[in-house]
Amino acid sequence: MALMITDECINCDVCEPECPNDAIYQGDEIYEINPALCTECIGHYDVSQCVEVCPVECILVNPEYEENEEQLMFKYEQLTRKAAG
Repeated sequence: MALMITDECINCDVCEPECPNDAIYQGDEIYEINPALCTECIGHYDVSQCVEVCPVECILVNPEYEENEEQLMFKYEQLTRKAAG
């Protein structure tokens, strides 16, 4: 599953630079996560880096994007293939 940032976000700016897929961006009011780019850090790290650094624990699994570990790994492979391009 892709992750999402809830409205408890305090715009502290710590999550955005931690994302290896550049999935996190500043939205109109809070930071947001592009689900097409989020792999929950699978392929890069053992745990989601944004979740690890978030001081208010406002990054949760996005129930609208159900993906298993295999699907997230496939997405990671597609994203890294595009980047290598």
